[in-house]
Amino acid sequence: MARPARVAPRVGTPKVLGFPAKSGLQAALADWQTWLEHERRASPHTCAAYRRDLTQFLEFLSGHLGGLPELNDLAGLRTADFRAWLARRAEQGIGRASRARGLSVVRGFFRWLARAGLVENPALAVLRTPKLPRSVPKALAVDETEEALSLVRDLARDPWVGKRDTAVLALLYGCGLRIGEALSLNRSEAPAPEQEAMSVTGKGNKQRYVPLLPAVIEAVQDYLAACPFTLAPEGPLFVGKRGKRLGARRIQARVVEVRTCLGLPETATPHALRHSFATHLLAGGGDLRAIQELLGHASLSTTQRYTEVDVAGLLSVYDRTHPRARR
Repeated sequence: MARPARVAPRVGTPKVLGFPAKSGLQAALADWQTWLEHERRASPHTCAAYRRDLTQFLEFLSGHLGGLPELNDLAGLRTADFRAWLARRAEQGIGRASRARGLSVVRGFFRWLARAGLVENPALAVLRTPKLPRSVPKALAVDETEEALSLVRDLARDPWVGKRDTAVLALLYGCGLRIGEALSLNRSEAPAPEQEAMSVTGKGNKQRYVPLLPAVIEAVQDYLAACPFTLAPEGPLFVGKRGKRLGARRIQARVVEVRTCLGLPETATPHALRHSFATHLLAGGGDLRAIQELLGHASLSTTQRYTEVDVAGLLSVYDRTHPRARR
């Protein structure tokens, strides 16, 4: 991997990250921010989240070392020092997912320092990331879903890319599509104004029909109006910056940015939006068999695993709809 180019720190910026670090570290922090913004092309929201995590680490070091840290202090940190920082965060009630994310940011900063020839510290290599429980994607709350869909448009540097990502996520949450199903759509299959339903080709090449919300149609049409490429009818609907069919990794990375900015759990993935679609329908009294058809599941047992609703919500639906329920 090529070493990052040294970039002169911004003139007139007395405090990088809001932390009055000493001069050598101050310059390195400014260079790192410039690298994030211009070489990594991280969004402003992602840069802000990374700055927050690194600031918390440096503030801890200031107290831990008894003074403002300098580059040679970073080089001398032991594994025990990093563990002390993680332990302090745990004492502060910071969750495992947030601690793991913070450690990832610090690791990335130290890798950048090493590539820039500024600091070498092997202590991080033996530090284990806080273990996160494995679980199936969990549904987001309705307000979290709305916030995520609203934010994703602003994360991209190019407005048309923000509209594209919004349209993809709208199909996942508004229609229950898998990410692969949404990205495999061709231009001729794009939801049109006043269209009521669309055909989707799912696993096993099985087709199903899903209803279209006006908000989903509007999101797709906004993207089409802004897309700088001429999309052939039998070509991809969603394309990347080179005009080729968009890959799932780009959307997955965007959702990581969204959950970082909103403080959502690691389970907030693109697939969790499809899961939220099913869960919110069931919570609102939707029929499980109908939801099975909308999701394209071959068996009802699969749908049941994807529709986690609290017991109170299920009892409420039962009381409203079952003919023998107590009135």
